[in-house]
Amino acid sequence: MPMNATYTHPEPYSSFVAVGDSFTEGMSDGLPDGSYRGWADLLAARLAARTTSFRYANLAVRGKLIAQIADEQAHQAAAMGADLVTLVGGLNDVLRPKCDVDLVCARLAEAADRLAPSCRQLVLMRSPGRRGPVLERFRPRMEQLFGFVDELAERHGALVVDLFGADVLGDPRLWAEDRLHLDAEGHRRVAEAVWQALGHPAESDWRAPLPPATRPGWAARRAADARFAREHLGPWIGRRLTGRSSGDDRPPKRAELLPYEALS
Repeated sequence: MPMNATYTHPEPYSSFVAVGDSFTEGMSDGLPDGSYRGWADLLAARLAARTTSFRYANLAVRGKLIAQIADEQAHQAAAMGADLVTLVGGLNDVLRPKCDVDLVCARLAEAADRLAPSCRQLVLMRSPGRRGPVLERFRPRMEQLFGFVDELAERHGALVVDLFGADVLGDPRLWAEDRLHLDAEGHRRVAEAVWQALGHPAESDWRAPLPPATRPGWAARRAADARFAREHLGPWIGRRLTGRSSGDDRPPKRAELLPYEALS
């Protein structure tokens, strides 16, 4: 199937398994009860509305590296035999100070090789990146990884959703205060992007730019930077130095492929 194939009347999917890290878990699209929703849940809701007895699982866990995704999630997802599987991973690896991108690509390939034969449609993504110095520092690694994602798609007939190439998803206003995760509107746009990639008619223009921004004053910017360093950057560095992860001992978001209504 061509990478950018679209269909006038796409066949409904009866089951969907999402595999990945915090991006797929749904951080930071927060709900009132303190849990997260995210693009995969939003997509599942749309798909469930098109078919009866729709089933959904989300095996994603925040902080997971691609080796953990390949070892801990890919086998489980493949065994479920879902119609649709999304696989997104590797960005946590390339954002670390030291990273063997070739090894990251190899482990991503292992996961894709296991998942592709088990499903009717595999979906891969070129993950979004928040504009700023961090993105520019790691851009060569990200572009190497995303180039390999395109190769994997050709190998397996997978769809690729190019979020990295969408200027609007780099807009800091679509990112949470931690500067690592999309906010609710960002996740909504990702769900729309995947929806359209699957061949469904557009419900909105997910690439539409935001209104012109009003730049905050110097004091507001410094206060935001200080809050970010205190509440997010410091703890993140602490976990790196101690070899811990935000996902340690955390179970998958939705570990079983169950009827969607039972999980809503």
